[in-house]
Amino acid sequence: MLQNKIRFLLSATAIMALIATLAYLSLLLFPPVALAAEAEVVVDPGVLSWGYMAAAVATGLSALAAGIAVGGVGAAAIGAIAEKPDLFGRTLVFVGLAEGIAIYGLIISILILNRLG
Repeated sequence: MLQNKIRFLLSATAIMALIATLAYLSLLLFPPVALAAEAEVVVDPGVLSWGYMAAAVATGLSALAAGIAVGGVGAAAIGAIAEKPDLFGRTLVFVGLAEGIAIYGLIISILILNRLG
């Protein structure tokens, strides 16, 4: 039952990351339209709201996925260190890789926010 919940959370995270990526690609494909007489860029409020939503989803779900990953990897790492203390450095690398998921989501949200201007 726990494996089904984890699979559901991971699939939901993947779907939301795909939605955030599609929202970012829509910003790339349909850039803000500049008026010829003005130097200001006019942006549709709907585009801005979807862009901010995409940034929030990318950050929030990547942090959630990183928390799930660190929970599993950290528990296994503690068990391995309890049996063999020499494995501390190796297990630390795996925990760091799991934490990297949140950093990737943060980078994507920064890219989205920079594109929104």
